[in-house]
Amino acid sequence: MTLESFLLLAAALFAVGVYGTLSQQSIVMLMMGLELMINGVLVAGGAFWYFLAPSSADGQVLVLVALTVMALEMAMGFAVVTAIFRAREVDTTDGAGDLKG
Repeated sequence: MTLESFLLLAAALFAVGVYGTLSQQSIVMLMMGLELMINGVLVAGGAFWYFLAPSSADGQVLVLVALTVMALEMAMGFAVVTAIFRAREVDTTDGAGDLKG
């Protein structure tokens, strides 16, 4: 595969994430859109790192660490959304607007 194909994949992931983030009101769908955007950035970063310095695996290790942190962040986000839903029966961003301090 070439760098262009990786960048095309990254741009597609980012574009789908932007659409999902801007078009949905569900908190879960919003979080999924943000994850897709971050995944697009990670794919582009990993591809650049691989094609610019193919002899070192530092970039791929950094991408794996970032993906692990993203998985933990997503699990914590879902836990917060579940707690908000159980406490207030709210699952949209408009309904959760009163949680601001």
